[in-house]
Amino acid sequence: MRDQLEDIQKHLDDGYGRAQHLNKVELPKRFYKEVAAGPVDGGFTVTLDGRQVRTPGRKIPVIVPAAPIATAMASEWAAQGEFINPGTMPTVRLINSGVESGEDSVPAFRDEIVKFAGGDLLLYRAESPQGLVSAQEQHWDDALVRLARHFGVSFQPTFGILHQAQPQTTLDRLAEVLANEHLISLTAMVSMTGLTGSGLLTLGYWHKLIDADAVWAAAHVDEDYQITQWGSDEEAADRRAMRRVEFDTAVAVLEAMRA
Repeated sequence: MRDQLEDIQKHLDDGYGRAQHLNKVELPKRFYKEVAAGPVDGGFTVTLDGRQVRTPGRKIPVIVPAAPIATAMASEWAAQGEFINPGTMPTVRLINSGVESGEDSVPAFRDEIVKFAGGDLLLYRAESPQGLVSAQEQHWDDALVRLARHFGVSFQPTFGILHQAQPQTTLDRLAEVLANEHLISLTAMVSMTGLTGSGLLTLGYWHKLIDADAVWAAAHVDEDYQITQWGSDEEAADRRAMRRVEFDTAVAVLEAMRA
């Protein structure tokens, strides 16, 4: 399970690095003309010239539980030009990762989100400078209050980087919350958690406690403060833009699963 989890996180976490790598490798030529999305037994799928798509590794038929996900995947396949560039297909990559990981990975995905929540970004605060302290309070305090009230748990924030254990009852409750989630939902949540560094923000989004833009802003408080002090770096900005694409893809998948 750990190997599978590391594979999916490696595949999902750094959209910029992956896109840069894909730009350097020899891309396969487009081999199909017609793309369609539609229902099949067990959900929805995409076909290329009438043939159902499969994952690139284990060649598993790709079936998703929500029609909008299949439609998004079909749009990415249809948008390919002479060559197929996976770097421009974030939904296809995300879903392929989940399907290839399989149902056996569901417990590991749940555990990883809870693990992040136990050492969460929102729980480790700066003592100075005041501008950063204020920004963290602005973006993080309300989120923690909402999460605590909604799930009936308590958190133990701390200053600095030394580990602060969270109440076991809190971690158990968060695990319980994730107990019945679908593989595809968990795949998107693992992606969001890796991109934001926060299992709590991911849970807050999934439970409609925090909207997507607020999650993104909260995840980048420290980075945004540094930009105000030292300015923006072009390469870092490019990486962030690519990660936002991955984040928005996870959001879209979760919204489709929520519908």
